[in-house]
Amino acid sequence: MSEYEINKDTFAILPIGKTQSRIIEKDHTFIVNVTPMQIISDNCSYFGSSYNGRFSGTKKLIGVSHKAPIIIEETNEVIFFPTNSPRLDDCAWISLKNLYNYKRNNENSMVIFTNGDLLDLDISYGILDNQVLRAARLESVLRIRKNNICSNEKVNWPK
Repeated sequence: MSEYEINKDTFAILPIGKTQSRIIEKDHTFIVNVTPMQIISDNCSYFGSSYNGRFSGTKKLIGVSHKAPIIIEETNEVIFFPTNSPRLDDCAWISLKNLYNYKRNNENSMVIFTNGDLLDLDISYGILDNQVLRAARLESVLRIRKNNICSNEKVNWPK
């Protein structure tokens, strides 16, 4: 396990250079000595899958294979989405569950977290909007499947 376990209070994981991350939580911010991608990957493993397995699951569930949102932990619907390609050093990861709103900020974007904190992102509003919608779609499919398992119903998904 990496230096950080994602939890319900994790809002964002931001890159600092090529080897560190700034973790933003509900009540505090701190730095760890691993990349955001390593944190995401390690936490996928910690919660019972690999990053590649989670990525394949997203692709199967919603058909997204570029800048795909990732289910970190499914029972609590912990889903993070990347701001850029996860292969790039400048990719940050944002928690869907802790995102309250987002808006344009000149040519970039701003996210508003559930506690009212603001975070400027160096991506366009269109890209952010697309990433949020993908993550919300993934959350919706996950919730429907969870509810169907609990109620013993079967949904016939189109092929």
